[in-house]
Amino acid sequence: MRRSHIAAALLGATLCLLLLVAEPSSRIRAQEPKSLTAILIVARADLPDPYFADSVVLVLNTLGSEPAGIIINHPTDIPVSQLFPEVKGLTQLSGKLYFGGPVEVSSVWFLFRAARAPERDTAVPAFAGVYLSGSRELLLRLLRRERPMEGLKIFVGHAGWGPGQLEGEIARGDWKLERPQAAAIFSGKYDHRKPAGEPRKDGA
Repeated sequence: MRRSHIAAALLGATLCLLLLVAEPSSRIRAQEPKSLTAILIVARADLPDPYFADSVVLVLNTLGSEPAGIIINHPTDIPVSQLFPEVKGLTQLSGKLYFGGPVEVSSVWFLFRAARAPERDTAVPAFAGVYLSGSRELLLRLLRRERPMEGLKIFVGHAGWGPGQLEGEIARGDWKLERPQAAAIFSGKYDHRKPAGEPRKDGA
């Protein structure tokens, strides 16, 4: 799939953005308490998958029965302001939405930094000081802060693997494992990588 196809899918998904769910979807849902293990996986340079080529993915073990996560380094051309165009004061928001993965591209998720978990169980912990949520109410509260995009990244879609799939890809050398660091994720350290689906120089 070429970059233009992915862009078309994302633009189509914006029609559903105002239906941002208040609870996590059926694919990403907090499980019973267990040991939290979050890893950052970095795709090998020549990975042929058009969605995951040159991707950096935050993978968590608390989101479902199988590995699931968010691609953190593929910004789109969709401005954050399009999420809530009817809300006064948010139309001038800076920043872009990110392509979080090819699963449920009409869903919206966000990572944010916080000293403690928000009230009413509206987010799940990702790693120390960082949380993941799909709550419309919580996102609106964050966007109404004095510095709304500080320590906040918003994504459409997410990534997922079947039983044993990610383990096999790691064993094959498709991914390099790193420890997630909040400063790197929210500073845009990885964002210089080319967007998903962009044709390679060799035409692949």
